[in-house]
Amino acid sequence: MFLFTYFNVYISSYPQAELGLNEHHQNEVINYMRFARSKRGLRLKTVDSCFQDLKDSRLVEETFTVDEVTDMLDGLQTVVHSEVESELINTAYTNVLLLRQLFSQAEKWYLKLQTDISELENRELLEQVAEFEKSEFTSSSKKPNADLIKPKLAPLNEGGSELLNKEIARLQEENAKLKNRLKTIETQATSALDEKVKLEKSLKELQMIQGDQKDNVNQDITELENKVAALKCQFEKTLNDSTANQKSLEENLVTTKHDLLKVQDQLSTAEKELEKKFQQTAAYRNMKEILMKKNEQIKDLRKKLSKYVVLF
Repeated sequence: MFLFTYFNVYISSYPQAELGLNEHHQNEVINYMRFARSKRGLRLKTVDSCFQDLKDSRLVEETFTVDEVTDMLDGLQTVVHSEVESELINTAYTNVLLLRQLFSQAEKWYLKLQTDISELENRELLEQVAEFEKSEFTSSSKKPNADLIKPKLAPLNEGGSELLNKEIARLQEENAKLKNRLKTIETQATSALDEKVKLEKSLKELQMIQGDQKDNVNQDITELENKVAALKCQFEKTLNDSTANQKSLEENLVTTKHDLLKVQDQLSTAEKELEKKFQQTAAYRNMKEILMKKNEQIKDLRKKLSKYVVLF
């Protein structure tokens, strides 16, 4: 009948019939006991009325036969059995509803309550509960407290719920730290990518400058080739104008060809020296070193970023 023993309330020797609960929970137990006493009183009155009805309806004669007494007792037994059974069933269902309220509150805080059915038959505990009931309800100074009567049980705010709140706060703080760390890594990665874009742009500019220099060399070669072509035209014209100077012109032609080859060789040598000088310039070497360092930084950042992505 006293449902609070379901929750492992191990009662030792408590002065003044205390149950070892905090004030709030003990008040809840008192409320339930008050409810159970009222229901028990109603059922006892019903049983008393069954006997009174039997007296008023059947005990009208002075003498009865054995069969008549047996019949009256059987009828009384049936009525009392029905009343007691109804009360026991109702009490069991009421206890289930009270358990449901407690378990529902516990599940909201992700708690798992345990029961010890064997404690329900512990005579020592039952006697202490009876003493507690006696001390609470037999004193004339005890009056029902309107503040203790509540339509619903209050949420649990102690024990496991406090630990759960601390764990939730810790996880939220850790999550915020991880978010800030990820944001920092993303910022560093973005900065590295921007730096890479700038370096690629600078490299393209250098390549354009080198390309312009090559264009100038090609232009010089083209001019020389044009001069050679002009000389050939002049040679052909001179050859047509005068066959007398053919030998001289042929010699001049050979000389010109040698000069052309020499000039081409000089141009090739100049182009190689120009490219070599350009590669030896401080700007080219610095730019090449910067590009190599930035590429290494980008590789390191990508490795770090991939590790954090795996963690999340």
